[in-house]
Amino acid sequence: MTAPPTRIVIENCALATVDAHDTEHASGHLVVADNRIESAGPGPAPEGLTGVVRRVDGTGHLATPGLVNTHHHFYQWLTRGLAQDAVLFDWLTALYPVWARIDEPMVYEAARASLAMMVRGGVTTAMDHHYVFPRGSGDLLGAEIRAARELGVRFHPTRGSMDLGESAGGLPPDFAVETTDAALAATEEAIDTHHDASPGSMLRVGVAPCSPFSVSTDLLREAAVLARRKGVRLHTHGSETVEEERFCKERFGMGPTDYLDSTGWLGDDVWMAHCVHMNDADIAAFARTGTGVAHCPSSNARLAAGIAPVPALLAADVPVGLGVDGTASNESGELHTELRNSLLIHRLAGGADALTVRQVLRMGTYGGARVLGRADDLGSLEPGKLADVVLWRLDGLGHSTIADPVAALVLGPPAPVRLSLVNGRVVVEDGRLVTADEEDIARSARAEARRLARIADGDR
Repeated sequence: MTAPPTRIVIENCALATVDAHDTEHASGHLVVADNRIESAGPGPAPEGLTGVVRRVDGTGHLATPGLVNTHHHFYQWLTRGLAQDAVLFDWLTALYPVWARIDEPMVYEAARASLAMMVRGGVTTAMDHHYVFPRGSGDLLGAEIRAARELGVRFHPTRGSMDLGESAGGLPPDFAVETTDAALAATEEAIDTHHDASPGSMLRVGVAPCSPFSVSTDLLREAAVLARRKGVRLHTHGSETVEEERFCKERFGMGPTDYLDSTGWLGDDVWMAHCVHMNDADIAAFARTGTGVAHCPSSNARLAAGIAPVPALLAADVPVGLGVDGTASNESGELHTELRNSLLIHRLAGGADALTVRQVLRMGTYGGARVLGRADDLGSLEPGKLADVVLWRLDGLGHSTIADPVAALVLGPPAPVRLSLVNGRVVVEDGRLVTADEEDIARSARAEARRLARIADGDR
């Protein structure tokens, strides 16, 4: 006999459902039954509900779907604030020798800190692209997965790889890359060990060779074959800088989009990070194939990479989500910043009507779910969807005079998270993590960052 559901009821809050019609309610309710949304609508919750374990008065608050992060590099938490005035290739050249000294304890603490920062700021689904695997460094992907499980966040790690070192014309130093066969074998093992394809999954693994300038053509092609044989998604960096475009044209005789297309890397099971330098033909190719984009405005600005053509991508119905990117190029490390910066940067480039506050909220929620292949069960507040929900406090000093709650969330200062649910479970309450000790995470990450710095200094 099936046990009756337990319910959490939130009432008297503004609701931005981010459904297909962008339905909003000035004062509404949300009912969560176990790990699913049972009801979301105007006015109070239905009467006669049983199994209610908690009622929340949401007066002065806005409920939205949880934020979905579509691109990150957790390990970079340990190298924030370095190479402050460098463009991408110079920044990578400066940091690769440091990153090549990471090990399992470092990656575990960096993942805890990266996840804690995001979750505390409204992220309920996190993605990571880990591609640095020094020999003898331990189970780095497993360390990230353990950290995500402990914090209670929905996690989409991707097993990255690099096999094109300096001696073969790539950017990474030779000691920081794997062989093609070893990378493919380790990627398949990661999928077999960790991937959960079940409905409502908390853990899905993807395949993610790093970039055209750090990966051989053979690895790209074979990784695509592997991912499709295993039924998982593909991710890489694409069209991030003018230097990358020049590299592809000099080495392959074509731009990044055409090159990736030639290796099987366009499709509705693929998403690319950045996609800054794209022409009309590139955008049309993404739209035709359903290839998604992880837009990382703060990182793009930090590294002077440029402004991605996001309004044009959205107009073409290309799936677009938001990404933090690694915190060595986005030191704030949280996704709310990307809502605001995306709006402001694109208005600088394209005028006051380039993007609206509701478009960027959609990118940060439903858009991200679409990019990760989870739009059927994440990204909007609708009955039947998974209960990944954030209740933002908007009646405090920073937001109380902005009448439009979505504008308050996007344009105002970072809003405190009153309550965050992942899969129906509370992970943040009154702005604090309830699944981990923030002070312990900060201390441990600082210790590992200092240990990495000592090791890297000793190598010089």
